[in-house]
Amino acid sequence: MSSYGQLRHRLGSKQGFEAYVEGTRVTLLHDGEQCFPAMIEAIGAARHEVLMEMYWFGSDRTGWRFANALMDKAREGVPVALIYDAVGSIDADDTIFEAMRAAGVRVIDYNPIAPWRRHFRIGVVNQRNHRKMLIVDRRIGFTGGVNLADQWAGESDGGEGWRDDAVRIEGLAVASMRTIFLHTWNELARAEAGEPFVEPPPPPRYSGESQAKVRVLANHYLGERRAIRSAYLDRIRRATESVYITNSYFVPDRVIRRALRRAARRGVDVRVLLPGESDVPAVSYASRSMYSWLLDQGIHVHEWRGNVLHAKTAVIDGEWTTVGTYNLDYLSWRSNLEVNVTVEDEAVADAMARRFETDADQSQQISLEDH
Repeated sequence: MSSYGQLRHRLGSKQGFEAYVEGTRVTLLHDGEQCFPAMIEAIGAARHEVLMEMYWFGSDRTGWRFANALMDKAREGVPVALIYDAVGSIDADDTIFEAMRAAGVRVIDYNPIAPWRRHFRIGVVNQRNHRKMLIVDRRIGFTGGVNLADQWAGESDGGEGWRDDAVRIEGLAVASMRTIFLHTWNELARAEAGEPFVEPPPPPRYSGESQAKVRVLANHYLGERRAIRSAYLDRIRRATESVYITNSYFVPDRVIRRALRRAARRGVDVRVLLPGESDVPAVSYASRSMYSWLLDQGIHVHEWRGNVLHAKTAVIDGEWTTVGTYNLDYLSWRSNLEVNVTVEDEAVADAMARRFETDADQSQQISLEDH
């Protein structure tokens, strides 16, 4: 892989970087400006089903844009299902969800703070569904940090232009995303005495071979909670050249910190890109409290100077890339439902590294003296 200092060309595509990885088409998308049109297009072209799992589904212009797309599809007779997090979407007007239900969209709110509801337990209030997934026709899947709210819309569209990343995958790996969605949907449906999702006739199979290089990782409360974290740790521990991490809520535990420290001591170029302005100030303070330690270990810290940075990505050794919803913090590790896509491919990794370089150019590199 090219070194950090040699990565000098920028991404200019409105559609994002695209590559084929063993039968799967992988497209890296940046910000709502690229993500929203691609997602709306996929929903509009759906013929068999549309499944969405979203932490923050706003009732603003962006939220209604997607609600209308889902309702149009449901009125055509296409099965449409939505899971939204009750706390992540707490500011949304219930009218938007009522309208979708009336149009035939099957809607479930995840873990509402509602003591009058069946199976409510106060001890799990902090357990949130932090995923952002769209799965269309079992072939096309999206995930990343992008929620459906005006904060992610471009400033030219009246939004706030938050900086974020997502990935669109097309191929057999999407089946894993669908399985993750149905696992959560069916658990919620049983808890609320609802109906499990009824599968429509399968669409034609997408041609492709091994999916070893594209993996979809998730954590479930009653299942495997370590998959995403273990993937991070494994790649950091094996890194020989570079570890570039962009993370909006970066409060890693001792095990992650130790792996980063050891990588830096091996001569690996370890860099983290963190928000200068955060939508959760307490987390920002917690991250900054670690700057001295990170810098002492030889880990480079870049602080974003644009609008809110909300991305959760990493690229390691120019070979391995991950994009998803997982933050390197306690909530993602212990409490939240999360999902990440990992890709082993040099072209995808190079594109993500170039994006890291672009973002770093718009950031301030922190020194011990400055801190």
